[in-house]
Amino acid sequence: MTTEYLRRCLDLAAQALAEDDDPFGSVLVGPDGDVLAEDRNRETSSADPTAHPELVLAQWAAKHLPPDARAASTVYTSGEHCPMCAAAHAWVGLGPIVYAASSAQLAGWRAGWGLPPSPVTTFPITAVAPGIVTTGPVPPFDDEVRQLHERRARSR
Repeated sequence: MTTEYLRRCLDLAAQALAEDDDPFGSVLVGPDGDVLAEDRNRETSSADPTAHPELVLAQWAAKHLPPDARAASTVYTSGEHCPMCAAAHAWVGLGPIVYAASSAQLAGWRAGWGLPPSPVTTFPITAVAPGIVTTGPVPPFDDEVRQLHERRARSR
């Protein structure tokens, strides 16, 4: 099932790229395997640099799920959570995170393409939220994420 959910994350990331947003997509999956919510990056299209899909899913979960359902749900995402999103995930009490590509990978790719670093220090999720179980990067999805981000870098 991980493959199906990560594939959907990459589809959402490609949608974000098509709308001139950075290519990130995330899916919230309940304990029974049903997709509860999903979103894509909207930083550029909404003119809000905090419009990350992982933050939107954490906010959705806080409003729509009781604490036990949150803890039993998994977030699948194209890229490892930034510190803001990792903190929101932890504060809301969501369960595990599965990410296709890591923040360290993304930072390395961006540096290799001559792009400026992120305005926020890159940390692994567990440095911000040590109690969260994480899985990632997940090949070959990490390479697909690299390709999407490279397309974005070349379009700037």
